[in-house]
Amino acid sequence: MPFMPALSLLVVGTIVIIIFAQITIPLPKIPITGQSLAVLVVACILKETLGTGAVILYLLLGMLGFPVFADGAGGISKLAGPSGGYLYGFVPAALVAGIMANMKHTFEWNVLAMTIGTLIIIIFGVAHLSYHYGFSKALEYGFYPFIPGALAKILLGAGFVSLFYYLWDNYANK
Repeated sequence: MPFMPALSLLVVGTIVIIIFAQITIPLPKIPITGQSLAVLVVACILKETLGTGAVILYLLLGMLGFPVFADGAGGISKLAGPSGGYLYGFVPAALVAGIMANMKHTFEWNVLAMTIGTLIIIIFGVAHLSYHYGFSKALEYGFYPFIPGALAKILLGAGFVSLFYYLWDNYANK
C-alpha cells in the first residue's frame, strides 16, 4: 500500500481508539471502557501491520501526555498505574487479531479473533494488577467485573467486523 493512504488509515484507526477510550463505565479500581473494543475492531479491519501501528501510535500519544486514554487521561504514569497492563496488552492483542483477520472473515472466526484478543488484554491487565494488589484482588478488580462487558464487546465487535467485510467484499471491492 502506498505511504500516504497507509498513514491515513493508521491515523484514522488511532482516532477511533481515542474516541472509544472516552466511553467509560466507572468501577472502583479499573473502569470498563470502549478501548478494547476499538483496538480489536481496528486491528481486524486494518490487519496486523496498520492495526498494531494504530495501537502503538495511540499508546505513544498517551505516553507523551496527550489526553487520549480513558477519561481524557494521559502521561506515562497511566502505564505504570493499575490499568497499565491492559494498555500494554493492546499491542499483542492487536497483532494476533490482525493476523487472524487475514485468514477468514466469517462471524465465527471474528468471534474467535475477538475472544483471543480480549483474553490477551485481560491476561496482561490481571498480571499488572497482581503486581499492585496481589492475584486474588487482581481477579476481583480486573477480571470478574469485566466478563459480561467483554462478552458483549466480543459479539458487537465481531458483528461489526463481519458487516464491514460483507459490505467491502460485495460492494466496495467491485
